[in-house]
This record gives sequence, C-alpha cells and structure tokens, in this order.
Amino acid sequence: MIISPDNLPTPKQEEWKYTNLPKAVPDGLTRAPDEAEIVIHRNSGEVSGQAEDILFTARDRMLHSPVLKVILEEGAELTLIERHEGQGAYWKNMSVDITLGVNAKLHHYRIIEDESVVTLNTQISQEKDSSYHGFAIIQDGSLIRNEAHAVLNGENAECDLSGLNLLKGEQHGDTTIVIEHKAPHCNSSQFFRSVLDDEARGVFQGKVHVHQIAQKTDGYQLSNALLLSERAEMDTKPELEIYADDVKCSHGATCGQLDDEPLFYLRSRGLSEAEARMLIVQAFVSEVADKIVDENMRTSIKNKAETWLQSVL
Repeated sequence: MIISPDNLPTPKQEEWKYTNLPKAVPDGLTRAPDEAEIVIHRNSGEVSGQAEDILFTARDRMLHSPVLKVILEEGAELTLIERHEGQGAYWKNMSVDITLGVNAKLHHYRIIEDESVVTLNTQISQEKDSSYHGFAIIQDGSLIRNEAHAVLNGENAECDLSGLNLLKGEQHGDTTIVIEHKAPHCNSSQFFRSVLDDEARGVFQGKVHVHQIAQKTDGYQLSNALLLSERAEMDTKPELEIYADDVKCSHGATCGQLDDEPLFYLRSRGLSEAEARMLIVQAFVSEVADKIVDENMRTSIKNKAETWLQSVL
C-alpha cells in the first residue's frame, strides 16, 4: 500500500491494526525538495559483479519521498544494498518497484538504521524462473514499517523474504508481507526473527495468497520473537489464502522469553549469566542471518547484531 501523506492509514484498517502511523509522524514537516527517482536497469543477460550500494538519508523536520525502481531483463543478475539513515524527527516515505524478467536474479539487502519514522513499500513482480532473495535488518527508529507485496506471475519463480528486527526503548517495527502465487510450481519463503527489549513492539503480518491456477505451490512462513523484557510486545498475524488444491503451505509463530533450562546448562559449564544470555541470543539471531548468501554482507549483519546485543544484554 503506497501511503499518501494527505490521507494516512489508521489502526481502524485491518492491515494497520497494530501500527498507529498518524500518532508517530512528527507535526509540521516540510516536504523535501524534489527528490530524483533512482532507476537501476540491467539488460538481458547482464550480470553485475559489483553490488549497487545506495544510501538514503533523512533530515530533521523533513518529509522525504524517495522512489527506487529496479528492472532486470531476462537472465540479468544483480546484488542491491539499500541503506537507510537519518537524524532528528522526520518521515521517510519510500516506494520501491522491482520487476524481474524471465530467469532474472536479485539479491536485495536492506539495512535500516534510522532515528525517526520510516515507511517502505516494495512492489515485486516476477516472471518465469526468476529469483528474488531479500533480507532486511531493522535497527533503531521510532516507527519502521517494512511492507512488501510480491506477485509470482511465471512458473518456477522463487521469492525468499527474511529479516531481523532489533528493537529497544519504545521503538516500533512492523513487517508486513503479501506474496501472491499466480502461476504453478513456484516457491516462496518468509522467515523473520525479532529481539525486543524495554517497551519495544514488534509486528509481523505475513500472507501467502495462492490463486487457483497456482498448483504445486510451496509456501512457507515463520516468525520467531524473543522478549528480553516483560514490557516488550510482539503481535503476529500469519495468513494463508489458498484456492488451489495441490499445494504445500505452512505458517508458524513463536514468542517468548529466554528459556531457563539452556541458561542453567551453560552456567553449569562455567559461563556467567551475561555470557550465557549473549550466547543464546546470538544463536537465535544467527539462524536467520545465515540465510544471507553474500559472505561479506552476512558478516556485516552479524557484527551489527552483536554490537546491538552488547548494548542490551
């Protein structure tokens, strides 16, 4: 859902029931001067050896509305790193449009380290044999909504969305995903983990919509949350909407605090309580981070997560 600053969604709308955007957006924002639309276009068969690394910043008291378009023609391949930063009170309302042609492949990494309000809307269109692998880490931010809508239009398309939410204080992180299977023999996966401290709130809404034509669909989704504080909150709403009869689809969600049994076991082996807690949470984080294909990016994300964990544990 592309958001208009003049008509903000409210919690009365089902898809926004857990996230109060009008309350979070700072008052009196000035629209940023015309921001250029960034277009990344790769021709048929073009394989980029070096990643496209783009930084989107935000300034205090400003409304930013950046637009990013990615077009990969048949057989093209690309790695895209999308970084987000900003200081002060602002709203970054960004639209991302991704089109993958036949047999195109995109690895998309999103690193969100903003201070204020960010709403990201990503539209993904995939043709036959295309592959999209996206990973997002949400760290900091007063309110972050990372929304994606993927449509698998051609047979044997693959869509993999995963991520990590690290939130503390009164931060709010919302991951909302819809994957539509409109062709047979396609695979989709959603795997997200959240670590929440203090009064932070996490949201995961994941939907797999299988159209009648999309036989032999394989759709998977899982959300796991670890609460480091009794005041932290996690809201999870997994959904399956299936109109085909020959499919494999599953969804699951867990939410809880650190288990005393492994803590006791590690402490009995000579670790301090702090060391034991760190080891358990690191393992929790690493399992989703291991889905990152690029070794350098995987190491970078794990280092960011470890630095954050050291600040709260």
